[in-house]
Amino acid sequence: MEERALGRSGLRVSRLGLGTMTWGQDTDAEDATAQLTAFRDSGGTLVDTADVYAGGASEQVLGKLLTDVVPRAELVLATKAYGRTGPGGMGRGSSRGHLLAALDASLRRLQTDYVDLWQLHAWDDATPLEETLAALDFAVTSGRARYVGVSNFCGWQTAAAATWQQAWPGRTPIVANQVEYSLLQRGVERETAPAAVHAGVGLLPWSPLGRGVLTGKYRHGSPSDSRGASPHFGEFVEPYLTDDAARVVEAVATAAEGLGTSPLAVALAWVRDRPGVVAPIVGARTVGQLMGSLATDDIVLPAEICAALDDISAPPTGYPERR
Repeated sequence: MEERALGRSGLRVSRLGLGTMTWGQDTDAEDATAQLTAFRDSGGTLVDTADVYAGGASEQVLGKLLTDVVPRAELVLATKAYGRTGPGGMGRGSSRGHLLAALDASLRRLQTDYVDLWQLHAWDDATPLEETLAALDFAVTSGRARYVGVSNFCGWQTAAAATWQQAWPGRTPIVANQVEYSLLQRGVERETAPAAVHAGVGLLPWSPLGRGVLTGKYRHGSPSDSRGASPHFGEFVEPYLTDDAARVVEAVATAAEGLGTSPLAVALAWVRDRPGVVAPIVGARTVGQLMGSLATDDIVLPAEICAALDDISAPPTGYPERR
């Protein structure tokens, strides 16, 4: 699998990342083992988790696999902190106290001394940005993290964080912003993607398959074994089961038929090669589902197909984005 530089940094990652949000919940240890092995065998390196995924069970499952299945040194390990992991005001957010405690807890669950990429899972209005970013600096200088990034930051938040870190020599640069990005969610193109490209921040799209909808599995209802039918993720999928989304899904299916490939491959290749994108993060419940994503690595969409998909899925824009 091709590797790409993560933002304006020396960290290189596979151009497809493995997401683990369902590990320890809808994906058991056996399936997780099969997924990680298949991903590594295909040349994948970037594995992403978070301290709140499955209440910490995702990190625990991954940590055991790093000990028993795939050597830690063969992977680029990414996790996140911000969400609630304890009671009271200090049990969540981006204060120095919560972040560093959360990182130490993540390292224990992952059974490692450091993570390659540590990300702020969300913006925190209640904490001064300089306090939050100082915690990221300390995580790197203390050896707990090698690189740092953010997640779900909008354009001005991305620019503010990246610029603060660039303003003084020795601060740890922001190298990534993990955001939802797909043919069904292109809002990041208005401000976030341009800000990231300008600041040298790489984009890591989550839900690049439109929460699974772009695979076409929901064209005729919700399969009983799908996330849309899951008690954990039904509400997560529902916003994309609309008439507007269906038109995009049909366009993807038409393109896939013409190219002799799958809708999954078309949707994933489209977002993978967008400006600023480094590595879409794909999650799967089973190894069979993951293999479909891994099989898209050599697919390049023709320009006319990209143009048609761009047109039918274009997000609304106006002043001041459009000049």
